[in-house]
Amino acid sequence: MTAPAGASATARRRALLLDRDGTLIVDVGYPRDPASVVAMPGAIDALRELQHRFALVIISNQSGLGRGRITAAEAQAVHHRVLELFGQGGVTFAGAYYCPHGPDDGCRCRKPAPGLVLDAARELGLELATSVMLGDKPSDVAAGLAAGCGRALLFGSAGALDDAARCADWAAVVRTLGSASGER
Repeated sequence: MTAPAGASATARRRALLLDRDGTLIVDVGYPRDPASVVAMPGAIDALRELQHRFALVIISNQSGLGRGRITAAEAQAVHHRVLELFGQGGVTFAGAYYCPHGPDDGCRCRKPAPGLVLDAARELGLELATSVMLGDKPSDVAAGLAAGCGRALLFGSAGALDDAARCADWAAVVRTLGSASGER
């Protein structure tokens, strides 16, 4: 999946690049049923505020496709449900980029490789040096930093990394990134 039609690469903007499973939505393993899509607590409210300062972009490994655990139609249905759920809360994503490959496929797009982030930056006109990568796994952080993101945040209670701040929940993400009126 790529950028929406009409995306302009001329105006450089900053982005909040977001892992999906375990960051935006509750991680259920290999999501195949749109009914299983549940937003992480606080995600919709936080992103409704943050979208005024960041282009919101989903960057997600979906190896269930390459492993044959989910079909392309199931993956598409889950993706549409994510967009619908967040859209109902007033959140709009500038784009969504998915890697369908397994961990041993050696592709350029599977995080921690920076391929999806670089594709998003090129297609959406993102300024990576001022952008933030947010995800619940070290591979998310590594992909963002390898692509040149100015900042990376590790989401959840999985510990800390030397090169990323940890945000235990969405309220901490908003505090870390600053509010619209008092940006940090």
